[in-house]
Amino acid sequence: MILALDIGNTNVVLGAIEGEQILFLERMATDRSATEIEYMVRIRSVLKYRGIDPEGLEGAIICSVVPIVTMNVRPAVEQLTGKPAVVVGPGIKTGLKINIDNPGALGADRVADAVAAVNNYPVPLITIDMGTATTIGVVDETKTFIGGMIVPGVMVSLNALAGGTAQLPHISLDPPKHAIGRNTVECMQNGIIYHNAAGVDGMIARIEQQLGKKCTVVMTGGLSAVIGPHCKHEMIIDPELLLKGLMILYRKNAKK
Repeated sequence: MILALDIGNTNVVLGAIEGEQILFLERMATDRSATEIEYMVRIRSVLKYRGIDPEGLEGAIICSVVPIVTMNVRPAVEQLTGKPAVVVGPGIKTGLKINIDNPGALGADRVADAVAAVNNYPVPLITIDMGTATTIGVVDETKTFIGGMIVPGVMVSLNALAGGTAQLPHISLDPPKHAIGRNTVECMQNGIIYHNAAGVDGMIARIEQQLGKKCTVVMTGGLSAVIGPHCKHEMIIDPELLLKGLMILYRKNAKK
């Protein structure tokens, strides 16, 4: 069994993986001010809640887009497991061909998504990760990562809308009952959800037009279940995509 951690700008996602099975997914808030000891206590608490002895883990792998947090999470995990952690980054074995201007600058989360996608779904394909930022990756028919798009995430847009206006409130994202909102909250909810869904559809259409081929579309991330059902393109919603990628990357890079 291995421990997989995805450190995002908003949440740290923890998962335990045994064989081909992801046993659980848990989220805790990303805290840039937390110390190594504080992260150790939090991670140990999650594992204890799930009945897992950290010293019995085979190892751990970390994927992060927040380097300052990685600096404290990595030693915390290594103290808990007693083993060096694999960290996704430049120089790691991925099995993925990358053809972009600066492959070393490709985000660890986008690498993990692409690795999982090419090992589980037909190419060419598009990955869409609905996080703090919405990241889109494109893998062509030769299983080469050729680029993508990055846009503000759903909650970033919603918070900017509420925070940058005098009379619009902070709201939750409830599924729309109809397209036309009948009050301020409904107008905001419908606008954010349908705007993001339409944006995803538009980007898929432009990518497919450039490639000249239909693509498999795989959506993941915390808000994939909110936005995905309102998109018009056919897509697979796979909330475990990134952790599947981490499982593959761990096997390729863990020291025997």
